[in-house]
Amino acid sequence: MARDRGGRGGRGGRGSAVPAGSAIEPGVFPIDAGTAEITRDPFSEGAWLLTLNGAESSQLNPDTPLELGFEYMRWMAAVMMHRWDPAEPLRILHLGGAGCTLARWAAAWYPGVRQTAVELDAGLAALARERFALPRAPQLRIRVGEAGEVLAGAHPGSRDVVIRDVFAGTRPEDQATPGHLLGVEAARAAARVVGDGIYLVNHGGGPDLTAARREAATLREAFSTVAALADPQMLKGRRRGNIVFAASNGRLTADGSTRRDALVRHLLSDPLPTRLVEPLEAFAAGARPFGEPLPLTRLESPSSRVNEDNGGTDRRPS
Repeated sequence: MARDRGGRGGRGGRGSAVPAGSAIEPGVFPIDAGTAEITRDPFSEGAWLLTLNGAESSQLNPDTPLELGFEYMRWMAAVMMHRWDPAEPLRILHLGGAGCTLARWAAAWYPGVRQTAVELDAGLAALARERFALPRAPQLRIRVGEAGEVLAGAHPGSRDVVIRDVFAGTRPEDQATPGHLLGVEAARAAARVVGDGIYLVNHGGGPDLTAARREAATLREAFSTVAALADPQMLKGRRRGNIVFAASNGRLTADGSTRRDALVRHLLSDPLPTRLVEPLEAFAAGARPFGEPLPLTRLESPSSRVNEDNGGTDRRPS
């Protein structure tokens, strides 16, 4: 999906917890699903763009990981910042790895974080580990696998945050989230995994908000609180872009209305001013939840992780 870019994701003054990114170089690289291209971002000094089969996937800010060029990542970061303080040892599961930009942000903002990024494309996972100066284990592990299977097999309450940012397609115009990750079964699995934590969903689409309303209705089947974050033009169905859904069976922000008000102000001050809409009864009214089930979990199969030292593939028991 095309994303708006520009602006910063975190507050200044915190040091980077990840290695410098001087090894990043432009080029076109073969991956399992086609090609990945790394180019300099013409709009952000020192930043790089990762493009997969012609579709922008990640902006890489190797020396300034707290800067997030894609708006939906800034919104996700804002939700986490206003729920958990930097000293919290968060446990995050990323469904969709690509350039691991948001994982790099989390490692810088939450030094005690423990993260797993699930990436289906083994070639892309190896490329990211080799060239993107990513945090090492235990701050970030990359697991090669299918996101739905990993979600279905995750232990209850094992994560504070699950982030779904999965798009597949051979052309930019074909990019879409696989149906089994949209269904009620996936939402309930995410609710089981995060407990009273937060499930963050990147929904991408056009002016027709039918799918977005169905996504909201689906999440409301599994979570007591579901909020939408988007710019007003997107919510009015006037453009193509991203909506972030934040779902929880606990608190969306830390205790007290003050933190919620702070989140609202944070989003309004974004380079793409953003609304927090909650509750979503009116938005989802009459929409039919998605129903495709998750795939069966193959627990007897070994999981695949990208080796933390050289980018190769380790085979370890699940």
